[in-house]
Amino acid sequence: MLLRLERLLQLDDLLRRQRQRHTAGSLAVVLEVNERTVRNDLNFLRDRYHAPIDFNRQKGYYYTDPDWRLPSITLSKGELFALILGARMLEANAGSAYAPELRSALTRLSERLPQQSWVDLQQVADERILFRSGAEIDLNPEIWHRLEDACRLQMSVQMTYYTASSNSVSERKFDPYLLHIYRGTNPYAIGYCHKRQGIRWFRVDRIKQLQVLEETFVPDPTFDAKDHLEMIFQHEAGGVPLPVSIWFDAPTAPYIRERRWHPTQELQEHPDGSVTLHMVVRGLNDLKRWVLGYGRGAIVRQPPELVEMVKAEVVEMNEQYLES
Repeated sequence: MLLRLERLLQLDDLLRRQRQRHTAGSLAVVLEVNERTVRNDLNFLRDRYHAPIDFNRQKGYYYTDPDWRLPSITLSKGELFALILGARMLEANAGSAYAPELRSALTRLSERLPQQSWVDLQQVADERILFRSGAEIDLNPEIWHRLEDACRLQMSVQMTYYTASSNSVSERKFDPYLLHIYRGTNPYAIGYCHKRQGIRWFRVDRIKQLQVLEETFVPDPTFDAKDHLEMIFQHEAGGVPLPVSIWFDAPTAPYIRERRWHPTQELQEHPDGSVTLHMVVRGLNDLKRWVLGYGRGAIVRQPPELVEMVKAEVVEMNEQYLES
């Protein structure tokens, strides 16, 4: 909403510059969108605000009545505050990819609102409500926006990707189906990896180079984004679905009860205040790391593979501490 508002205000400003001839193509270049979006915005101004927009070969798009003005933006204090906080939250969570556009949009919005209302709300947002994303990532905005275009146009990409688990770099041809920001600060591209011949997740901040190819792709018709995202735990998508049971002691149980960790979860309460979390998930590595975060307050009951993974990790950790 905020980015479109900025675009409409910029479009209004361009149409007032009658010394220049504006076509859908030239407007699309300045606004950094496609021509279809420009035409939709022009129609929106005509239909919603009765903007006197006309077109001819000599002038291009222009206002037939130069004195016409875009109506003042009327927002309640709550709506305005929600926009400010939403922009702050997105900037904090999604990294730097949208920071310039958000700052520009808010600046343009502030020019059309009562100054004191804007100042008061900005002050509250700055001093009383803080958004912190935790560990920051180094996200390349250019790569992120290229992926956005590739997803929208269903175009394959060629990328140089760094894999943290093996500390290695590889070349991948990839069909991006969707972008997913997990926990606010972990941006992933999800789609078909030609090298692995299957659906894979790639951390966008680990993509070192990316080129959008001229090739288009057709998404796998059996891929359902909702089902895919619901079955994973954290962001690990590999493996077959497995039933998982984890027991949490009484002091840890309140922290488990207060959140919904997975769409399939069921909580089994015990008389001593402990609880067992049951769910069906794909992938066990992230689950192992999550369980270990609760220390002795959590014990894996099933599946056996996860039990052995946690035991092995604990043994190795113990040996490292004994040697230190």
